[in-house]
Amino acid sequence: MYVSLSHYRNLLSTYLRPQRSQVMLLAILLFSSIGLQLVNPQIVRTFIDTTQRGGPERTLLLAAGLFVAIALLQRGLALAAVYVSENVGWSATNALRADLTLHCLQLDMPFHKEHTPGELIERIDGDVTSLANFFSQLIVQVLGNGLLILGILLLLLREDWRVGIGLSVYTLVTFLLLRAVQNVAVARWAASRQASAEHYGFLEERISGTEDIRGNGGEPYVMHRLYRLMGTLLQAERSARLVSNITYISTNFLFVIGYALGLGLGAYLYTQGQVSIGTAYLVVFYIGMLSAPLESIRTQVQDLQQATASIGRVDRLLRMAPAVQERLHVALPNGPLGAAFENVTFGYDGGEPVLQNVSFALHPGRVLGLLGRSGSGKTTLTRLLFRLYDPAVGTIRLGGVDIRDVSLDDLRGRVGMVTQDVQLFHASIRDNLTFFNRRVTDDQIIAVLRELGLWVWVESLPAGLDTELGAGGQGLSAGEAQLLAFARVFLKHPGLVILDEASSRLDPASEQLLEQAVNRLMGGDGGSESRPTGIIIAHRLQTVLRADAIMILEGGRVLEYGSREALLRDPNSHFNRLLQTGLEEVFV
Repeated sequence: MYVSLSHYRNLLSTYLRPQRSQVMLLAILLFSSIGLQLVNPQIVRTFIDTTQRGGPERTLLLAAGLFVAIALLQRGLALAAVYVSENVGWSATNALRADLTLHCLQLDMPFHKEHTPGELIERIDGDVTSLANFFSQLIVQVLGNGLLILGILLLLLREDWRVGIGLSVYTLVTFLLLRAVQNVAVARWAASRQASAEHYGFLEERISGTEDIRGNGGEPYVMHRLYRLMGTLLQAERSARLVSNITYISTNFLFVIGYALGLGLGAYLYTQGQVSIGTAYLVVFYIGMLSAPLESIRTQVQDLQQATASIGRVDRLLRMAPAVQERLHVALPNGPLGAAFENVTFGYDGGEPVLQNVSFALHPGRVLGLLGRSGSGKTTLTRLLFRLYDPAVGTIRLGGVDIRDVSLDDLRGRVGMVTQDVQLFHASIRDNLTFFNRRVTDDQIIAVLRELGLWVWVESLPAGLDTELGAGGQGLSAGEAQLLAFARVFLKHPGLVILDEASSRLDPASEQLLEQAVNRLMGGDGGSESRPTGIIIAHRLQTVLRADAIMILEGGRVLEYGSREALLRDPNSHFNRLLQTGLEEVFV
């Protein structure tokens, strides 16, 4: 996997620029710590040579005290650098996680059908976590340790040119080896990250479907697939770590050679009388010091191998653009929104059309009953109104405005949808109703609940609006969850409300409450000027008979469309025949 330098630079620039002061402080701490590491061996040489010459005790004590003080200061600076680097790393990765999460939420439905939630969690959290060191220390550590190595080599050259040149060649060979191994390891780390994402995606899907799996005896199949995925993950992880550990083995082998070379040179120079014993110690000590920065750079290179794989995957995710694009920002009119389809044709992923040449107009404040067999295109039509997809051909208008000219926030803020499947969160009823929007007051919530006739029910719960729900609405019946979803929609004061078979899974008592709520808001108490436009997909007579107009879809085409009264009076209309036959028998 190739990742250009511009990708590294752009990522660092984007997420470290807001922390410039912290990054500068980290650089100062690291460089100061590295500088102090070069000073202490000089003090040790002075101590040794002074001892050999029988120098004054005061000089020895001063050297010893200075050595201890510098060592303590260096460790203190190193500790502070670790604290700052961790703070920088977590701040940067949290910002990247937030950006990736928002980006995924804005991607189209085909993307979310192709990638499971578990896979996305691993990509957003797992890949980003492996970048923590990349953000916090990699550049500063590599640069700092590079300067430390350069300083050591210059000091060795000053002591003896033969030692300096020999160790320079040794260092160059080590760097070339690190570079070669990195190129081999990156692709293996990318395969490891992908295997991990598939593993977590599988777990998320199967755990969420535990009841169906157990009810149908699917445990053996699930475990078989899990073992296969774990085997793939093991092989990918083992391959990546094996190649990375070659770096560790190779550099350790070179460290042994370098240290042996240093000891030999130091002993040779001392026995030849060319250096003092303190200088010989200094040469050996500096050669030994080379192992620490080279080991640090090796660790950073190993981290970079994982980071490079993650950067490539993160970059590919960020480059995925939604097919539904915003262009102009024309505001929708206030009040009820009329809806119109003009020769609309649409098929999923460019496949066979699900809707073909659909045209109709629904006036503001009116209610449309939408009927049809399963697969006739009813839900697809509502998804197009919500702009989860764009039609291949034709135009959709709300309030007379092409919805492609409306910002997605404005569109989805004015269109409310209640479906059979309700998503509730592990939070209070208040937060589930407002989607954690603190600007919505309790008075506003209670007003909507009273208007829907639901306040008595909410008030009867253990803690009212503060009642905590479990994940997925645990603790509520399907009917109660549906009622909360209905109330949530009308807190937005939508201009268009879509009910996609919202009452099909309710018990009789909950259905009666929902029917009362729908009647209050769509039944015409305040006239069509004050009520939202409605589209009701339903299988039941009681629900569809409140509609002002009826449309029947068959095979993605409009089979019949007209006012409910006119269709009821026409004995030859499909709607009239459906009423005689029974909607439940025909469409369920």
